[in-house]
Amino acid sequence: MLAKRIIPCLDVNNGLVMKGIKFQKLNIVGNPVELADYYFKQNADELVFLDIGASPNNRKNMIDVVKKVSKKVFIPLTVGGGIGSLKDIEIALSNGADKVSINTAGVKNPKLIYRASERFGSQCIVCAIDAQKKGNSWTVLINGGREETDVNAVFWAKEVERYGAGEILLTSWDSDGTQKGYDINLTKKIAESVNIPIIASGGAGCLKDILDVLTAGNADAALVASLFHYKKYTIRDVKDYLKNNGVEMR
Repeated sequence: MLAKRIIPCLDVNNGLVMKGIKFQKLNIVGNPVELADYYFKQNADELVFLDIGASPNNRKNMIDVVKKVSKKVFIPLTVGGGIGSLKDIEIALSNGADKVSINTAGVKNPKLIYRASERFGSQCIVCAIDAQKKGNSWTVLINGGREETDVNAVFWAKEVERYGAGEILLTSWDSDGTQKGYDINLTKKIAESVNIPIIASGGAGCLKDILDVLTAGNADAALVASLFHYKKYTIRDVKDYLKNNGVEMR
């Protein structure tokens, strides 16, 4: 079994880290470079930066922020939002990103995932899946959660693996920002459907929520935002708790 990872997530819009509920009602949290440095010094395993305004506003990613962060932070950095072409990926990777996260562009053009994994390697390509509960299943949302599709989330997870993605960043739209716990059923269903790592996102409200998604949910990593941004827990608090409950950590 691979050791589990704890990954702070920084949603960035107009140069500031934001946090909302279900991708809306955004509040300013802080400066992305300062927060990245803060989490790096707390021993985060990786960092995820998502430019949440890029795809909805049809603009490019925050490369200036990526450059600044990569000069101060020396852990894997995943960058997403507004990644729509091989050129976008090349720019992100050449300016300090270790991986890129593709969502909207991949749903609209799945061949982008294949071409990106062929050119840059699967280890660099993360497919973000924003999933909304619909009856007894989940469907994929795009454009920062603003646009519904009729794509089944479990089907899409299998497809992105087939196209060469090396990892899936799975966010429950229904749980995002609620601090009421991850969607364990969604996470487990996706994890059991593919053979690539799953980063679970959306809903962490206490230490047990993180434990549950890494064990019962079979996730390989937990993405955390509110708990860290509002200083309810430190990364060390989370890792110590998980280790004490038998979870092997990085």
